[in-house]
Amino acid sequence: MQPKDIVAQFIDDTRAQRFDEAKALLDPDGFEYVGPNMRFLSPDDMLYYQFGMAAIQKDLIVRQLSADGEHVFAILDFRTNFEPIGDVRLAVWFVVRDDKIQKVETFYNAAVVENMLGGNLPSVE
Repeated sequence: MQPKDIVAQFIDDTRAQRFDEAKALLDPDGFEYVGPNMRFLSPDDMLYYQFGMAAIQKDLIVRQLSADGEHVFAILDFRTNFEPIGDVRLAVWFVVRDDKIQKVETFYNAAVVENMLGGNLPSVE
């Protein structure tokens, strides 16, 4: 499978809250997630956080998905049913090696999410 196809499947699994299937696409060794104010070094930790956010997820819309070799870039709309957050636009950079997502770096306005969580975003290092 091409890197772009792997990321598209990961996004689709995440949208559908199929976290076991999404986890199977992540590199169990050497995985890294970096967000505006959090970092996870294991797929389990990142997916545990995403599972918590699933409760407010209305939809996850792919606006753009493009690839340059092993680098895949996505622009997503994270639509919520939680009025204080509203919808959040995400830019996400994935690195795919050996048919596994090795790195995910997400860019978004973290202040909105941090305010919702009372300023206590998780950090696992």
